Amino acid sequence: MNQKELNELRRRFRLDKNNFSRVYGCYVNSNREIIAWVDTSMGLMRQEEQEMYLGLLKKSLSGTLGKNLIDVVFSTQQVADSDEHRLLQTLRQTELKDPASRETLCRQIIDCIDMGETNYLILLAADAYDVPHRSKDDEIQADASSEVFKYFVCSICPVKAPTLELRYDLDQSEFHSSSTGYIATSPELGFLYPAFDNRTANIYNVLFYSKNAAEIHQEVIDALFHVDPPMSAEEQKNAFGSALADALDKDCSYDVVQSVHEQIRARIEDHKESKDPEPLEMTAGDVGGILANSGVNDEQIAAFQRECDEQYGENAALNPNNIIESKKFEITTPEVKISIAPENSYMIEARVINGRKYLLIPADDGVEVNGIGVNIPGLAKEE
Repeated sequence: MNQKELNELRRRFRLDKNNFSRVYGCYVNSNREIIAWVDTSMGLMRQEEQEMYLGLLKKSLSGTLGKNLIDVVFSTQQVADSDEHRLLQTLRQTELKDPASRETLCRQIIDCIDMGETNYLILLAADAYDVPHRSKDDEIQADASSEVFKYFVCSICPVKAPTLELRYDLDQSEFHSSSTGYIATSPELGFLYPAFDNRTANIYNVLFYSKNAAEIHQEVIDALFHVDPPMSAEEQKNAFGSALADALDKDCSYDVVQSVHEQIRARIEDHKESKDPEPLEMTAGDVGGILANSGVNDEQIAAFQRECDEQYGENAALNPNNIIESKKFEITTPEVKISIAPENSYMIEARVINGRKYLLIPADDGVEVNGIGVNIPGLAKEE
């Protein structure tokens, strides 16, 4: 799915846009016991309750594609004949109305997920979207539908334990202690099935959501979908750093890494300005060209590409937003941490003075120490 398709689906989670007729699921305690089953009509809820349920479900489509939202891909064999895919298709085709299938899915989630001492709520809702036609000039034609996209969303929401607070009693005009009760919070993880690719159903893909981009819940992906989980954004970044450091070895200098970071960041910014809805991708070969521009020799570039093939798989497409921190530039030593806006990274200079290594930062005007403006007295000339 690209950003446009994701945004189009997100707009469904409004009172006047969706066809969610019921919300299903169950409330589970920390001992993996089902406290209560959920089966309630959206039409019989108060408006504020409908909005709360829609808000929790919509959160499972939040975050960034490739980071919080990742594609889980079924094999052709799984789609042809597998219990895991058959269950998802049954849930979709029956619009979640088959209680046995709903319970099977909930039991699978309960068996594999570990929420520690926290209770949680599993929410399920199905929608049928009459997809409007999009013309060649990218205009939506609401009165011309191309197909009905049937899908369902699953949200797994931690439940906050009640706390005792002092609340104002309008009748008595006094403050009294009152419990907040158990509160369902934003989902920790969830998924959409099937994916909405090219504005149509792709039954080969699940769009999986993890609130924490560094933790994609491999155990859940394995238990529900029986596929090898993709690398998390954090794992992709670490693998890129390792490949670069291993290939360049002693030549992995500050200047080279700063140059690589700046060139990749420039591509991210150019892609953002182009407003292309398709996610930006780079190959190890593309990064090899960047390394060449940074003064790295051919032998080291080839070593880097071999490392990438080993870490990501041969000819893998890399997400630039996952392999670098495009919104910050941070330098750490055992004693000091320096953070600077990426566009100003050129200001930091690596130098050797009197045999000692330094990172130099210009400090002319506007220098503050703990909020206090200071002046830096003139120093003796460098040797």
